[in-house]
Amino acid sequence: MPELPEMETYLTGLTPRVCGHPITDTEINREKSINVPVAVWKESLIGLSVTRIERRGKHLLFHLPDEKLLLLHLMLGGWMFWGTEEEKPDRTVQVQLSFGSKHLYFIGLRLGYLHLLSDADAQHKLAALGPNPLELSAQQFRNLLLARRSTIKAAFLDQRFLSGIGNCYTDEICFHAGIRPDRRIHDLSAEEVSNLYDSMKTILTKGIASGGYMENPLYTGDRLTGGFNELCQVYDRGGERCNRCGDTIVQTELAGRKLFYSAGCQR
Repeated sequence: MPELPEMETYLTGLTPRVCGHPITDTEINREKSINVPVAVWKESLIGLSVTRIERRGKHLLFHLPDEKLLLLHLMLGGWMFWGTEEEKPDRTVQVQLSFGSKHLYFIGLRLGYLHLLSDADAQHKLAALGPNPLELSAQQFRNLLLARRSTIKAAFLDQRFLSGIGNCYTDEICFHAGIRPDRRIHDLSAEEVSNLYDSMKTILTKGIASGGYMENPLYTGDRLTGGFNELCQVYDRGGERCNRCGDTIVQTELAGRKLFYSAGCQR
């Protein structure tokens, strides 16, 4: 599932390509991916231009005139591609927005959605999201973390705690900090809490700079998207050797979610 760095990569890549250009057409191949009848969808969107794109957690908000917007959550398996009909990947497209000869394809929206909402309705829908982890001070992070009564993994996956972090970056943050993600928060020392904060900032910043871990390019010639995949130290590397200590990377589960850590160098 795309997380904060992946959605930031989409935001950066799409803003100069989409914003300011009128929507000339739209196609819906899966009506469950949108929230209004297709006729209403087309009548509401065609002719409008996206004024700006904003990220909130794992969501993107495509702002439109008259305080309307498109709220996107890709969920598991969802991704986007920007290009011409000839460049389009050979994949099933659930929703398509056309901007002249270029199109924005929404692919894999079996669980995800693209909803047309008023700005007020979108803000209400997102009201329960926690703060942006990159905007927190060390003290704010400490206060939020120590108020939780769970494992690190469970806390980071709860979008009411911090918005935008999921499975991959939780495990990578914990590896960078040298702490197992299944540690109980109340067992952490003050130094370990500080290390988690520093690692969170480091890993998320690195994830954004390297284009996240999703491998599907956003457009033809895209050389940024997916660059973090090769930088992952533990995620999806169960059974391999740790690059830091040489011990085995453990793959297990916690509350039904995959969990990866190095047996040798994570406390």
